[in-house]
Amino acid sequence: MTASRPALTRLGPVVADSVDPYLPPPDRLIDGHPLQRAWVQFEDPAKGFYAGVWESDPGTWRIRYTEVEYCRILSGRSRITAADGTVTEVGPGDEFVIPSGFEGTWQVLERTRKTFVIHEAPP
Repeated sequence: MTASRPALTRLGPVVADSVDPYLPPPDRLIDGHPLQRAWVQFEDPAKGFYAGVWESDPGTWRIRYTEVEYCRILSGRSRITAADGTVTEVGPGDEFVIPSGFEGTWQVLERTRKTFVIHEAPP
């Protein structure tokens, strides 16, 4: 007898009007009015695992990661600046991982849309 395996989970479509836009917290906002939207297409909170699509209008805010995040830019351009001053510009097709503990700023130069996969270790 073979052990059963978990079923594949197909991610649902991203529906533009299905989420309300939000802004970064006021203490992190640096410049602009970066309205953001996130469509979480899969979540397993017990394992700290999430996947979906995120989008933001232009603006700049401080970032502090407690999670590890894989990103793939679908459209737009952004500039991510680490606390040490290292600047990384990203655009369509770019893939990268932001490690837990990363601090700096995220500046959206042109409305940016990305897919994301997040893992946050349980406390």
